[in-house]
Amino acid sequence: MSEAAAAETMVRRPNFLVFVTDQQRADHLGCYGSRWLHTPNIDSIARCGVAMDRAYVASPVCMPNRSTLMTGRMPSVHGARHNGIALSLQSVTFPDLLAAAGYATAMVGKSHLQNFTGMPAVLRGDAMAGLPPPAALQEARRQQPGDYLQEDLERWRGDDSFEPELPFYGFQHLDLAVGHGDEVDGHYGRWLRSRAPDLDRDRFGDPHRRGEGLALEQSWRTRLPEDLYPTSWVAERTIARLRQFALRGEQPFLLYCSFPDPHHPFTPPGRYREMYRPQDMPLPESWRQGYEAAPPHVRWLRAQRDGGLAVRHTPAVYACTEREAREALALSFGMITMIDDGVGAVLDSLQRLGLADTTVVVFTTDHGEFLGDHQLMLKGPVHYQSLIRTPLIWADPRCPGQHGRRSSALCGTLDLARTILDAAGVAPFNGMQGASLGPVLAGSRSRHHDAVLIEEEGQRTYLGFDGPVRMRTLVTDRHRLSVYERAAWGELYDLDDDPHEMRNLWDVPSAATIRADLVGQLAQQMIAMTDRSPLPTHLA
Repeated sequence: MSEAAAAETMVRRPNFLVFVTDQQRADHLGCYGSRWLHTPNIDSIARCGVAMDRAYVASPVCMPNRSTLMTGRMPSVHGARHNGIALSLQSVTFPDLLAAAGYATAMVGKSHLQNFTGMPAVLRGDAMAGLPPPAALQEARRQQPGDYLQEDLERWRGDDSFEPELPFYGFQHLDLAVGHGDEVDGHYGRWLRSRAPDLDRDRFGDPHRRGEGLALEQSWRTRLPEDLYPTSWVAERTIARLRQFALRGEQPFLLYCSFPDPHHPFTPPGRYREMYRPQDMPLPESWRQGYEAAPPHVRWLRAQRDGGLAVRHTPAVYACTEREAREALALSFGMITMIDDGVGAVLDSLQRLGLADTTVVVFTTDHGEFLGDHQLMLKGPVHYQSLIRTPLIWADPRCPGQHGRRSSALCGTLDLARTILDAAGVAPFNGMQGASLGPVLAGSRSRHHDAVLIEEEGQRTYLGFDGPVRMRTLVTDRHRLSVYERAAWGELYDLDDDPHEMRNLWDVPSAATIRADLVGQLAQQMIAMTDRSPLPTHLA
């Protein structure tokens, strides 16, 4: 690129291509140290940019953390505290601000800012004495207007004329994939029905395709060929959107490419299913942690498994067998490899369309996965690094000095919205939390955050607790502290001396001072993350 072209590129507002995967551990990428899983296309983004080694979620649950990515606000502030609570359509998102600044905005793939199913909630309000209020007055705020069934699977399956209202959380264009594995609907489902109606008809809840000799329950051999699988569709639709944006000329764009995999069920198609053998899969180092060394809720899960009581068919965490862990790892690796191939196709198109020199490429995920870590499977309120630490890669072609760099600065999902707006030269709204990673990406060695706060709440009563689990975690440069509502115990790990979190220091006398200090830091972080919106209109 000539000096004149480079100068023009620096003046022009950048495009943004944001890749998001679903439920993927940071260490399940080649560029994050995997020796078994090769991801050359995602790794190429890291070679062209900065990989953040200490990026953490705001919540290790789909809807809360995806809502944080959109708003730059903590779950306790934006309101989607756990799955089952849709992000308010009144929320301002970073795509809203980019659109208002002249950007074209599009989402392809999984959103999960609203509920997928019509299943009734498990969590109910406490019974209160007296005359019950009318339905409109049963919550602290009146029901916010809008259609909150735009991602409902039954609605998509039952009405081929339905279309979500645009803009959708700031996205002016939408190609929606609703669901997981090969049981995805939305715009993808309509596309599949138009091409292979017989394959679509048999996709949901067919008991005959389950099992097939695997111990892992949430897996089956999909009947979808590779070219009709949701990952292929997401890549193809993203490329189609890139072509449309290329025709717009000078208008900058935000393109959000969100893959539903490698979230369970584990259903990689075609060659990706047999690409990795379970017997070759390495178990996490923490697999060997003894029963008594595990914290109480992990011991509870293992006791459920050992007593034949583990619940394996829901999205909730359970203790797995070695065979289940190896099978899940092999299938998950196949799904990630397919995603990597899709990312490669999109990046090739970005280059061919002449957009690569003006497009910031971001890669991240909504949260991690246990996949055998501490003998656990799926996800739940046990904040091991495999669950709360995510990949976060930022590649800006206008900044060649970033190429191949890594950063150990503490950061997370909360920072991403503000970082994108900063790079676009767009100011955030009042109440956006987090901090732009701009100085870190530019090479500053100053501390980004002293600590990060992670929130988790849920509807289920399990893990030995006497009510729905609510917890808060603080991660610092060296430690991870987790506290639980209604629990006399907690967790404290020294990540320098114990990177696999196998020795809980909560009750160790020599760690009492650091525990007290971290509890104080946690309180400070919780204060800092309270809402600052709206601003006052008068002094009093």
